[in-house]
Order: sequence, then C-alpha cells, then structure tokens
Amino acid sequence: IATMASPVLMMEPPSKRLRNDELITFNAPRTSSLPSPTIKLTGHKGSVYALQYDPAGEALVSSSFDMACLLWDRFYGNYNVLEGHKNAVLDCKWFTSEHIVTASADKTCGWWNANTGERIKKLQGHEGIVNAVDTIKVGAAPLLASASDDCTCKLWDCRTRSPVATLEHDYPVTAVAYGTDVVYTGGLDNCIYAWDVRTNKKTMKMTSHKDTITSLALHPKHTQLLSFSMDSNLKTWDIQPFTAQKNRLLKTFTGAKTNAEKGLLKCSWSPDGSMVTAGSSDCMVHIWDEVTTEELYLLPGHTGCVNTVVFHPKENVIASGSSDKSIYVGELGQ
Repeated sequence: IATMASPVLMMEPPSKRLRNDELITFNAPRTSSLPSPTIKLTGHKGSVYALQYDPAGEALVSSSFDMACLLWDRFYGNYNVLEGHKNAVLDCKWFTSEHIVTASADKTCGWWNANTGERIKKLQGHEGIVNAVDTIKVGAAPLLASASDDCTCKLWDCRTRSPVATLEHDYPVTAVAYGTDVVYTGGLDNCIYAWDVRTNKKTMKMTSHKDTITSLALHPKHTQLLSFSMDSNLKTWDIQPFTAQKNRLLKTFTGAKTNAEKGLLKCSWSPDGSMVTAGSSDCMVHIWDEVTTEELYLLPGHTGCVNTVVFHPKENVIASGSSDKSIYVGELGQ
C-alpha cells in the first residue's frame, strides 16, 4: 500500500451522546460477530464518499477523495487498494464478489478485479464528472449505468469499452439506480425519471423534492425507490408498474441535515427493507423505521459530514463513511 496511509482498525466502546454533549459509554448485549461493538477504520487520505458491502457480506469497499478505493475483509483488515483514477472516486459498487465498478471526477468509470486490484477496463465517454454508478446483471452481461455532470446517463456493457446507450437530460445527473429493464435518474432539476432501457425513453417523472437529488436506491424487492435530496428529505416512491395511487410518493423521512457544502450524500435500505438510512452533515448516522418513519437510531462518532451509510447484507451491522476520512462499523441494538 505504497501510496496510501497505513489502514488501521481501532476498537471503540459503544456510546451515546447526551444533549449536553456529554458522551457516555455502556455495555450492551452483542448482536453481531464484530470483534468489538464499534470499529473505526482509517487509511484514506481524504473524505470517504461511498461504501458498499459485497453481496455475501465478506468484504467492504470504500471510495474517497484521495483517488483510491480500499477493500476491507470480513475482519475489517485492508486487503487491497484500487488505484488508477486521476481524481476523486465519488461512487463504487460491487458487481460480484470479484468485480467492482467505480465512478470518478476524472470523467471515467473503472471496472476492477477486487482480488488482484487490477483495473480491467477504463470506461471513457463522459465529458463531465461522473457522480454515481449502479450495476445489474442480465444473463451473462455485466451492465452498468453512470450519471454525469455532462447531462447524460450512460449505459454500459462492461465487456466493451464504449457505452451502449446514452440517456439525454436537460440538467446534470447526480444519482442513478439500475433496475430490471429500467434505470432511475435524478439531478439538478429536483426530479426523478424512470427510463425503459429497451427503448431508452422516459416512462415516468416523480416530483416532490425541492433541491438536487443526491442519491437513489432500489428496495431489495425493487418495489420502491428511495431518494435523498439537498432539501434534507429522504423519500420513498412506489415504482410498481401498476398502482392505484395517482401520486407515487409514499413517505418522507426527516431529521438528516445538509449544509452549504452541498455534497452528494448517499441513502440505502436495510437487506429486508425494514429500515432506511442516509448521510447527514450533522456528523450523525440517522436510521429510520420504514413503516412508521420514526427515527430509530441517531449514532455519534464522526467529526465530519457523514457522506454514506450502508447496511451489512447478513448481519445487524452498519458502516458509515465521512469527510473526517474515517469509516465506522458498528452493530445495531436489538
């Protein structure tokens, strides 16, 4: 790891911050296989923008302003570094437990072998910063959608170097989610669009947010879409083909904060769809009950804006990445 700070894992006791800013620690029943209820991972030299667990929950990838991705094993030891981008890596997604895709401010996407650290393909075609990326596997085809400041969302087959389709927008595209035969995009016009990838045509427009869409995430069963915006609201939408509702907006979750930095804060679902989470500029991790919209957890620890929070696919564990350059991994209470 020649060009990176040595990655470090630190154990920390569980804690709760009181209203007078006093931090108290406590002992609670363990609910995961983590070696400690809370783990702090350090090694990035810049803000951590995105995190994702691999489908099996055996590895975690983190992307950063420092132009690299770090890979962490199931014990949260660093086992690889993905280097090659020439600017900040703004998003990262696992395709399989062996392959990762990245989106970068250097206007490219990367297709990587997670085991060797080799960049298999450099996907060029965008004329602006690539803000977000998402993947889906259709048969043998590794498909990818990328969202860019050049007012396009491009669709890729990672077996080739050129995009297979371009979805033209009127404004920069800041968020993308790839579903079965459909891609969802969001951007600076505060709207969310659904595109049929068989025809590359818009099929749906969803409006309610009052500021730029920063992230989109599909429900595990692809029945709902989660969106977060610079208006500080997290929302769910009914995306089933046929619905009795005229307005597809389902729920709004409040409590997260955004600030003047206007970062592209991420949102995500728990594996069973029962909880949702999003980044927040107040240095806290916010987790809500999807059914009631009640805020279940407000977790301290970071000293900078929380840019991304993800749930472990198999365990009662979350991971958060921050502008303080650190990653926290912690178990949730029962």
